[in-house]
Amino acid sequence: MLDLVRLRVLAAVAAHGSVTAAAAALHYTQPTVSHHLARLEAATGAKLVQKAGRGIRLTPEGEVLARRAAEIVGRVDAADAELAALVGLRSGLVRVGAFSSALSELVPPAAAELRREHPNLQFELTDVHPRVAVQQLRAGEIDLAIVFRYDDEQPDDGIRYTYLRDDPIHLLSRRTGETLADHRESDWIAGCVNCRHELLQHCAGAGFTPRIAFTSDDVIVKQALVRAGLGVTTTPGLALRAHLADGVRATELPVVRRILLATYGEPPDPPATAVFITALKRVTLV
Repeated sequence: MLDLVRLRVLAAVAAHGSVTAAAAALHYTQPTVSHHLARLEAATGAKLVQKAGRGIRLTPEGEVLARRAAEIVGRVDAADAELAALVGLRSGLVRVGAFSSALSELVPPAAAELRREHPNLQFELTDVHPRVAVQQLRAGEIDLAIVFRYDDEQPDDGIRYTYLRDDPIHLLSRRTGETLADHRESDWIAGCVNCRHELLQHCAGAGFTPRIAFTSDDVIVKQALVRAGLGVTTTPGLALRAHLADGVRATELPVVRRILLATYGEPPDPPATAVFITALKRVTLV
């Protein structure tokens, strides 16, 4: 049987990159960390770490177990929080991960509504990309995530999704009524390499590859560049609710993304999480 303490040690070594750093994070001595790793190897019959210069690194077997260990430890820690919350919402905590426009437009009114109903309810809000949010959810670092999905994306194993609303995509330029194809020769403003996949897909559907001249994930910067005539871009409707610069025109495209609530594991959700989800559903209908 795998020991939870030893799994926590392996997860810490993977997260922090060394025995020394893991020991500091766990408030253990280095020999204690090494002892737990050795005992975990004996229990599994697998070589989990190997020497690398003056330090160590995980073997492929160690990496596999470390990923699962992070999930297990995260879920156990979340269970501790859930049990504490069963005494009521007097001391509940909701940890929410969401992308920027959802965090600015959807989360604040829901949190404000709950704060009025449950003054002692606490919130931890994190601005995070949906892919990272799902990883944090699986690891037990957050209780729920607000993510977006397109129709061609596959669901994540073990994640429960609840539909909130559609979010239409808009073309931002200096004239209304334009299409993506109207700008096949234009310069484009795109998000970072990890965040421009949707833009490339939209343009590919219109029959061209955009010439990306500027890179920014900041909605204000992107609109400033559009206003100056330096390029065009696309943006979701939620982002437009947060900011639309003078001189920038938004034309709705026949493309939407779905805004979803994501939770991990089987229901029911912890009490604090459940009431936050209810509040979030109410504000999305406004």
